[in-house]
Amino acid sequence: MALFSKDIKTMEDLYLHMLQDIYYAEIQIEKTLPKMIDKASEGALRDAFQSHLQETRGHVERLEQVFDMIGEKVKGATCPAIDGIIKETEEVSGEIADQNVLDAALAAAAQAVEHYEITRYGTLIAWSQELGRGDCATLLKQTLSEEHAADEKLSNLAEARLNKAA
Repeated sequence: MALFSKDIKTMEDLYLHMLQDIYYAEIQIEKTLPKMIDKASEGALRDAFQSHLQETRGHVERLEQVFDMIGEKVKGATCPAIDGIIKETEEVSGEIADQNVLDAALAAAAQAVEHYEITRYGTLIAWSQELGRGDCATLLKQTLSEEHAADEKLSNLAEARLNKAA
């Protein structure tokens, strides 16, 4: 089902599709973070990625709870946006020989992922509330808070160390 396809007729359909989209994205992120950990040389960056990998596993679990709360099967919907961000990350990181520059690039790529997630979770929270699903909004707010914190951590790390070293 593509976004804005004829299969989406109601707000509930749209909401479910967005849940499936971010679920797919979180699964892809969970698969990609170990590769980013392996490529990063700066200890604090690796630690940030490792910490976010653990958080991402929690994000997946929360989304599974939301699917259960709304009585829907846990299922992802292919998300071309996250696939594109991950593909770009892999392409760029494969072209950089200088480890300091690579670390800066990895941090920037991770922030692109965070920003995508922030937009999706913000939308899902608003839609949860609109649909009278405050219970779902509460779970999604926990994840959104972690995404904001990860973005801030990456910004601080890039500005204090990574960008200067590059």
